[in-house]
Parts: sequence; C-alpha cells; structure tokens
Amino acid sequence: MNGKGKLGTKKNGNGFIILPVILISILVFIPMIQALVTSFQSGTPTNMHFNGIGNYQRMLTDTTFRKAFLNTFLYLIVQVPVMLFLALVLSSILNDKNLKFKGMFRTAIFLPCITSLVSYSLVMKSLFSVNGFVNTLLMNINMITEPIPWLTSPIWAKVLIIISITWRWVGYNMIFFIAGLQNIDPSIYEAADIDGATAIQKFFRITIPNLKPIILFTTITSTIGTLQLFDEVQNITVGGPANATLTLSQYIYNLSYKFTPNFGYGAAVSFVIVVAIIILTIIQNKVGGDNNEA
Repeated sequence: MNGKGKLGTKKNGNGFIILPVILISILVFIPMIQALVTSFQSGTPTNMHFNGIGNYQRMLTDTTFRKAFLNTFLYLIVQVPVMLFLALVLSSILNDKNLKFKGMFRTAIFLPCITSLVSYSLVMKSLFSVNGFVNTLLMNINMITEPIPWLTSPIWAKVLIIISITWRWVGYNMIFFIAGLQNIDPSIYEAADIDGATAIQKFFRITIPNLKPIILFTTITSTIGTLQLFDEVQNITVGGPANATLTLSQYIYNLSYKFTPNFGYGAAVSFVIVVAIIILTIIQNKVGGDNNEA
C-alpha cells in the first residue's frame, strides 16, 4: 500500500509540471533555437537564406558593434561593483536596530526600482539637462563654472547612464542584503564589539563574509541585467552622442527595427550576449562559489 501510494503521489506530482514544461519550451527554448538558426541566415525578413558564419565574421570588422560591446562592458565593470558596494553599505546602515524611521528610508531607496522606466528616464534627462537642477546646484555651490554637457558629451553621457542605473537598482539589491543581514547571529557582532572591533572591521570581516552567497547571487543577476541594458540608454541618450552610449541590446534593436531589418545579424549579436553571460556566470561561480562551499 505504501509503495502504491508513493507511486501514485509521484505520478500526480509529474502531472503538475507538464504544463509549465510545455509553456517554457514554447516560450523560451523553441525561440532560442529559432534565434540560433536565424543567426546563420541573412536577407530580408521575407527572404532569408543560409549564410554560414558570415554574420559572426562581420562582427570582426563592424566598428559599431565594437563600440557597443566596449560600452556595455564599461557599464558592467564600473557600475556593478559601485552599485553592489553602495547596496552593502546602505543595508548595513539600515539594518541598525537603533536607527529611527529605517522603514521609511528603506522604502525611499527601494522605490526607484519599481518606478516606470520611461518616467524615471525622462526625470533623469530633465535633471541632467544643460539648464537642469544638477547643473544649477553644482554652479550655485561653486563646484563648476559652466554647465556640464551631460547629454552631448561622450564621457559625461556615459557617466549619466551609470548614475541612472545605479540610482535605480541600488535599492533592489539592498533588500537582498538586508534579508541576509537579518540571518546573521547578532552575537557575532556583540563578540566583535567586546574585542574592540570598529564598524569598518565588522563590515569587512563579518558582514561581507557572511553575505557571500547573496553577493554572488546579486553579482550574477546584476551582470545579466547590465549586459542586457536597453531602456535607460534608449530613453535618455538614444545611444548618442555618436553611439558613445550605445549598448549591445540597443544595437540589436536598431538592426532589427530601426535600420533596414537584418534579423540574422541581430540574432548573431544577441548570442554574443548569451555567451558573455555564460562565461561571466561560470567565472563568478568559480570565484565565489567554491569558497562558499568550503
């Protein structure tokens, strides 16, 4: 009876996953395979033909692709570490049981990540315009003598994109870190206080080591999100000036819908992102995962 009961339960359990497996296959795996096949084709959407590795060879001489690739990895290398460090610091501050109104502060910092992408992009574009609030404030406190061309300078436009995505996603990662901090035994910090440890020593020697699994998770998700960056660039700078802020995702969009449609080449560029995500995820797991398992 027990054996039959277990068998019946297993069959019923398998029945629950049939629909999700079918939906994931139809909506995820089949389109991925179709995109891979498309990456080896060229021509107009109504007249596609096999092109071998021609699309991938084209990337080697495509200066626009190279610029988009370098821009995307610049955002990744600069923004992700800064964002995660700020999230760690803020979570440590807002996890203090003696801090008043910490619920209000947590909510205020988390709100940007649930704000409409278009709305917040327009706000950032307005704040950082030549006559916007940021330039006016910096000039009033004598930090600058003339307005910074945030939207028209290749360097400052990149800085603006980094500021925008950092402002939006710091609160999102902060919530994960706060959840992790609440699972750390308070007695560890009490023992450190008795030993005379400073706040900085406790942060680097207790907080960060105990949050390694969460740091690994947020690093991987932030890496994936940054490699797929599109909305902020499209709505704030439109990839300009002169493709100075163009990302790989925006270039794929331009290839597919803005320029003469070239789905084959666009699909090939998209698989560069896929390969980059896989490689970086493996590296991050090796760096952070092995030590965590040990």
